[in-house]
Amino acid sequence: MMHSIAEHMAFSSKLNCIPITLFLLLAGVSFAQSEEITRSSDVKFAFYSSAWTADSDDGMRLVLFNENNVAINLTAIVFQKTDQSSKTIKIELNKEIPPKGYATAELEYIDLLQGNDCIARTLTDGWKLTEISNHTLNPSVRNLIIEDTDSFRIYQCIENVRIFWSDPVSNERKESFEWAIFHFETI
Repeated sequence: MMHSIAEHMAFSSKLNCIPITLFLLLAGVSFAQSEEITRSSDVKFAFYSSAWTADSDDGMRLVLFNENNVAINLTAIVFQKTDQSSKTIKIELNKEIPPKGYATAELEYIDLLQGNDCIARTLTDGWKLTEISNHTLNPSVRNLIIEDTDSFRIYQCIENVRIFWSDPVSNERKESFEWAIFHFETI
């Protein structure tokens, strides 16, 4: 339905008289959100798979550490692929992690290496993927060669991830936007 500029401006000027909270309520915006977005989940994760170094159908192992003082239930980790043609990869979990404690999960193999140019170039150059985690082996440098000697080198690629978790007591759901590092080695 087409409206004239004058009609649009008249409607807009009427909105200026409506208190913003009333306008948001009329527009269907809810103030009580059941999901909170935070800076960090305070959950450290690391994926490992022998399928990265050998032609096998081995699955993946996920190791988790909860830095919080309360238990949490990790519900999902979503990898936001950098390649526009690739879809996100959502790993559904239902894993309770004790406060200041560890938990593990055995998963079917999931191809987390697709849809990222840095990963594709690094694998083509003969590097070996050793770990995918949201903590770096060397906290001072990211996405660079962090050790380069004649005997050993490490390289890292970064990808954005979203982490979803909840408090098992209150069922309050939370979400954070973080990064995952793909750790590569060569000898």
